[in-house]
Amino acid sequence: MRYEARLSGEGGQGLILAGVILAEAVGIYDGKNVTQSQSYGPESRGGKSKSEVIISDEEIDYPKATRVDLLLSLTQESCNEYVKDLKEGGHLVVDATYVPSIPPGSFQVYQVPMIQIAREEIGKEIVANIVALGVITEISGIVTREAIKKAVLARVPKGTEALNTRALEAGFAAGRTAMVPKV
Repeated sequence: MRYEARLSGEGGQGLILAGVILAEAVGIYDGKNVTQSQSYGPESRGGKSKSEVIISDEEIDYPKATRVDLLLSLTQESCNEYVKDLKEGGHLVVDATYVPSIPPGSFQVYQVPMIQIAREEIGKEIVANIVALGVITEISGIVTREAIKKAVLARVPKGTEALNTRALEAGFAAGRTAMVPKV
């Protein structure tokens, strides 16, 4: 089993950290083989940013994503750029506010207002990356809730544990809601 996840958006959204947290959750706490890589534009804020996490039961011979199982996009630009690598039947998880135009393709789409949840429910937009981790944990099932919680708490700045726990729980709830079929 090889599972490829790409977290994408723009610099400053915390997606590199989210990728590191996801990789640590899967590798350290769930005990699977994992690699994590990242790239971002020359601008630290506002440029394209992506983090890739490869998960496998076997040794990972190539650490880059080529046929993505899950694409998280927090911006329209990142969605447009990376959707071409999403494999048939994969999961496209987008911010419902900032990715209004869904490219055509044979994949499952989950539109979740992750940035709005962080801003309005949690009170800090900066935790949108943690909300997103909760969402993709629920949708993908590739990491356990317990593992992602431990990894988040091990990585976030001291004194922000309660804030980040609330953000992760809000993401879990939003992910469950997003999986309910629309009638």
